[in-house]
Amino acid sequence: MTASPDDTPAAGTPGEVFGAFLKLGLTSFGGPIAHLGYFRDELVTRRRWLSDPAYADLVALCQFMPGPASSQVGFALGMMRAGWGGALAAFVAFTLPSALILLIFALTAASVSGPVGLGALHGLKIVAVAIVAQAVWGMARSLCPDRARATIAVGAVALLAFLPGAVGMIGAIVLGAGAGLMLGRGSAGPVGGPIAMPVTKRQAGLALAAFAVLLLGLPLLAGLSQGWAVLDSFYRAGALVFGGGHVVLPLLQAEVVAPGWVSPDQFLAGYGAAQAVPGPLFTFAAYLGAVLGPEPNGVLGATLALLALFLPGFLLLIGVLPFWGGFRARPQAQSAMQGANAAVVGILGAALYSPVFTSAIGDMRDFALALACFVALVVWKAAPWRVVLLAAVGGIALTLLA
Repeated sequence: MTASPDDTPAAGTPGEVFGAFLKLGLTSFGGPIAHLGYFRDELVTRRRWLSDPAYADLVALCQFMPGPASSQVGFALGMMRAGWGGALAAFVAFTLPSALILLIFALTAASVSGPVGLGALHGLKIVAVAIVAQAVWGMARSLCPDRARATIAVGAVALLAFLPGAVGMIGAIVLGAGAGLMLGRGSAGPVGGPIAMPVTKRQAGLALAAFAVLLLGLPLLAGLSQGWAVLDSFYRAGALVFGGGHVVLPLLQAEVVAPGWVSPDQFLAGYGAAQAVPGPLFTFAAYLGAVLGPEPNGVLGATLALLALFLPGFLLLIGVLPFWGGFRARPQAQSAMQGANAAVVGILGAALYSPVFTSAIGDMRDFALALACFVALVVWKAAPWRVVLLAAVGGIALTLLA
């Protein structure tokens, strides 16, 4: 990305960036797409840090590759405004509020007892069904609009039925990208506005090298200690999560529930709680790291898990910034990503069945509450945090009636 004089933003300070993103981290409810709307309103419209075309170009980049899209956009905006210090300030300020809330929930949830507390936790598991179903529905409409891509999504579900876990997910994404490339329906991306970034090609190369070394090297270190194993699991999940947000659910489930580090009930309760807080959904990692069965857990586990999940997306972002303009113009790249995104829909659909539905829905009353939450989200357009509260109250009611 190169900048023209008209699009070069005025320099800011890391403190200014921290203040702007702390406000966003405290108020940005609704998931990554909503976050991008909050960013545009605050930073493009109100503060005028950059133009609308430049913002659109940045969003296109972060939607195109693995990682938490809204956090990657925030990281890049902080870098654009105040250099590397601004990028760090944006990440910390946007992430810290929800991470702290989920850490506190993790440290106190185990002490919850009685019908009210247990019912509320049950409601959090049920609301996860509605939220993931909404995500599958919305992504299917936008990413699988034709027969070919719908078939790719179903193929991904079929593959995971016979090859569950991380290997099946990686295979589904690779095969989906290959199918998209063969279909060849991509076209050159629309030209957005240029934007200045303080990233040289040498720095980009180092970031890509670090990404690859960690992705290949951490599995070799995982056997040395549980700490290395935690870093490996969360880093791998962050490196493979195309689409961000809810798509991280099946990847994390495969990494922490399958080996027995976190129970299915703990996993779904934390995922439900993550819907009620502002900021990036990836802070779910703070909860998971804190409740891990083997050490490190608590504050240390939360910190390791959180940093490992975010790191690969940021390394990739830094690595592609200088090359994005030329890459996005290639129709072949667009075709491959269309196929990969369709496969992601299938992966999330498989996760909707297991572990989400099978672990949360025990009878028709549970299903009725999940359906009510889904209608509230999709038809009534209720805010996710309101639906989470509704589910918690409904879970308490179901427990008392039982």
